[in-house]
Amino acid sequence: MEEDVISMKPKVGDVTYVETYKHDGSTHRTWSSATILDVTENLIVAITYKTWVVESDGRRWFTREPAICFYYNDRWYNVMAMIRKRGIYYYCNLASPSIYDGEAIKNIDYDLDVKVFPDGSYILLDEEEFVDHQVMMSYDESIIDIVRQEQRRLVNVVKAGNYPFNDDVINTYFEKYLSLGELI
Repeated sequence: MEEDVISMKPKVGDVTYVETYKHDGSTHRTWSSATILDVTENLIVAITYKTWVVESDGRRWFTREPAICFYYNDRWYNVMAMIRKRGIYYYCNLASPSIYDGEAIKNIDYDLDVKVFPDGSYILLDEEEFVDHQVMMSYDESIIDIVRQEQRRLVNVVKAGNYPFNDDVINTYFEKYLSLGELI
């Protein structure tokens, strides 16, 4: 009997893939490994560090900095907190709620992004791509409305400095990663 995908949960310490797609089903980007740091009813927290990333055009690159990633199953965005020498930068993708299917964390990327700087300031990115893809990939009006609503919700969370936009949260997860005995 096939286990219900929605009820599947990875365990802390598990290593999994991360796969993002576009609305038309094409692969957008993949990460070869992410170590699970926390799992709740609506959230998977993982770290990607020193892992291969493959872009849709086949370009490959290797991550050189740790990124604590927050994948929600009840929000239309995910958050990657990149730990850099100059501070913690957050890259937020407007995307479908994430699922874990036993092999990978998966979601559909909906183009719009929010980049948050260490001082709390932010910029909105990829507006033109979102508009172009609405036509190219035939986004339903309901999808467009949800993505716009979630973008506003995300910006409000950023402005308020709410979870996970807090250096202490990120540092605590990084310490947890180190305690798992991963080689850095």
